[in-house]
Parts: sequence; C-alpha cells; structure tokens
Amino acid sequence: MTKPMLQVALDTDTTAQALNVARQVSDVVDVVEAGTLLIYQEGMDAVSDLRAIAPDKIVLADAKCADAGGHIGKVAKKHGADWLTCINAATVPTMANAQKEIEVQVELYEGWDNKERAQEWLDNGIDQVVYHQSRDAKFAGQTWGEKDLNSVKSLIDMGFKVSVTGGVKPEVLKLFKGLPVYCFIAGRAIHGADDPHAAALEFKNEIDRIWG
Repeated sequence: MTKPMLQVALDTDTTAQALNVARQVSDVVDVVEAGTLLIYQEGMDAVSDLRAIAPDKIVLADAKCADAGGHIGKVAKKHGADWLTCINAATVPTMANAQKEIEVQVELYEGWDNKERAQEWLDNGIDQVVYHQSRDAKFAGQTWGEKDLNSVKSLIDMGFKVSVTGGVKPEVLKLFKGLPVYCFIAGRAIHGADDPHAAALEFKNEIDRIWG
C-alpha cells in the first residue's frame, strides 16, 4: 500500500508568512499549498514565490475554481503550480478544461455524493478528490468518525485518489489505517503551531508508524 503524502495548507494572510512556514517544513512535507485565503489576498504570485523556495515539491494552487477552468488552469501552471483545486459545484466542462492544463483536485463540499457525476469526473481524467470537513463545520463541533471513513472508502472504491482535510490532527490519522489515503492535508495544525517543523514531523512520524 502506498504511503500517504503530507500536505501543508498555507492559508495565511501574507506571502511572507507562508514563505516563513514553507521554509521550516519543506524538508518534511510532500506538497506545499498556496491556500485559498492566501490566493485571495496575494494572488497567484504567492504560488510563484512558494515554487521558488520549494522547487522539488508538489505545489498546489487552492483556487477552488468554479468557472473558466481552462484559463485559471493556465494561469496556475504559469505561476508554478502542479495541481489546482476545483470546487465540486463546478460544471464538468469547467473541470475538464482545467484538467487539460493542469492536474485537478476536486474539493468535495455540500452535495458532492452523486456517483453519476463523480463518474463523469473520472471519465474526464480527473481522479483526485479532497474529502473535506470545512472550517465552519469544525467550528460547529463536528468530529471525524465512521461516516467520514465510509465516505472515503466509497470514493477509493470508485477509483479516486482521495486526500483528507479539515481540522486534521495527528491523532485523526489512525482512523484511516488500512486505507490508501493519497494525502493528508494539515493547515493550522502546522502553520499555526509554535514550531511548524516539529508539528509537521509529528504528522510524518504518525504516517510512517501507521503505513510503514
């Protein structure tokens, strides 16, 4: 079984903050994400800056693209991104046009569990999805549990490479033992830590312990 990758989601207010964290954790993480909040405030130049200091890592532009997929895909790739997120509410043509330019991750929010629609993503070469608990859901008191596990299993069985995010902490990882999770995505648990490098290592060590 392939070992899950570790992704740091840099939803910081400034590029300087993101770069400060990225420099500390780039030797530990596999994927460096320019978060949605960062892109909204600093634009795609934040992606270019992260690419410059993490040349050997996968760089993700978490734009949550909902329209103009081909154009946004080109812009993200031009700025050094390897992956681009599309929100599940986007039309299949939007996602397919983005996929022609850059590898797409579909972020799953409300109303994603339509298997016919999900199959259309696969039919268009889009095989990455992000199983998501939103920050608003976490604030509402939701916790990870059996329902999440079953949803992730179902997506993997369909043929998706499934990443997991949304208030993920090291102690959550054991819930997914035995599943080929593609990537665990941690945001504030790493960039908000007093020692981001130590926090990233805690995740990485737990992945190594569980998946060997």
